[in-house]
Amino acid sequence: MEQDLARLRDAAFADIAAAGAEGDLEAVRLRYLGKKGSLTTLVRGLGQVPAAERPALGALVNAAKVAVEERLAAAAERLAADRLARTLATERIDVTAPGRRPPRGHRHPLRLIEDEVVDIFVAMGFRVAEGPEIEDDYHNFAALNFEPDHPARDTQDTLFLGGGGDDVLLRTHTSPVQIRVMRAEKPPLRVIAPGTVYRRDELDPTHSPMFQQLEGFMVDERVTFADLKGVLSAFLRRLFGPDTGVRFRPSFFPFTEPSAEVDIACARCAAAGTRDPACRVCRGRGWLEILGAGMIHPNVLRAVGHDPERVQGFAFGMGLDRLALLRWGIDDLRLLYEGDLRFLQQFPS
Repeated sequence: MEQDLARLRDAAFADIAAAGAEGDLEAVRLRYLGKKGSLTTLVRGLGQVPAAERPALGALVNAAKVAVEERLAAAAERLAADRLARTLATERIDVTAPGRRPPRGHRHPLRLIEDEVVDIFVAMGFRVAEGPEIEDDYHNFAALNFEPDHPARDTQDTLFLGGGGDDVLLRTHTSPVQIRVMRAEKPPLRVIAPGTVYRRDELDPTHSPMFQQLEGFMVDERVTFADLKGVLSAFLRRLFGPDTGVRFRPSFFPFTEPSAEVDIACARCAAAGTRDPACRVCRGRGWLEILGAGMIHPNVLRAVGHDPERVQGFAFGMGLDRLALLRWGIDDLRLLYEGDLRFLQQFPS
């Protein structure tokens, strides 16, 4: 048995030396030291050896087992060192090579135009206010002088929540912020309210069920339509250029009286010196509608607890999406909401 043990030990040494990878070495270990390995089987067979011979033979088996384990450990260290050397040789990091910068994010064009508009009005003395996007009928319609049968209340235009008979809705404009501020504070007030609004529109190149709007208003004891014209003319010429033509046309809104649509002259036609019937910007009209405005209706002032005989005010509202389209010559509103990085990377960060 001693000779068999010596041959088994020498065979294990030879297999260990021939192992060229850590997986091969593990196979050798299992072959000799696993549960069914050759040396393990010898250890279990000692019980059949005569008692007198058992101690000496057991010492020889254990010595062989320890020798094989030591050879396995040494070979494992050698193979690990070889693997590390190969890794260092093939995967060496060149610390002198220039690094790769992570891609830089870009601000959304709607945020860019909003920040620019807000900065202009803040420089005029306005402050920014915000309000909830989920509104009730009172703040969104009733307090703004919308009659109960006004078409804007219909489910065709308004996104009601909890059923058509419920008065909870997604705000259709940022004018409810005007109501909330005027109910909570006393004049003088100069406030702008940018935010997201919702209407039941199909998404197409010029419409979206969700878009960005900015409401503004001023209330004091001696506010006139001349103040409205001065503020909006200064704003538009600051945004589109000092030579921009501005005109006011009579219009109608339930919450202002008198009311006006405010237009700017088409920059493309102005540069050409004539109105171009084929102009893609103004469609040959020579003017672009920018915003609606007017003097705050007396009924609105009464609804928020102010005396229209003592204070007056003006209000205006504009779509920031439209301003963005005009500013950068974008011809499809959907581009602003699709999140296409190829589109967004074209704007200043």
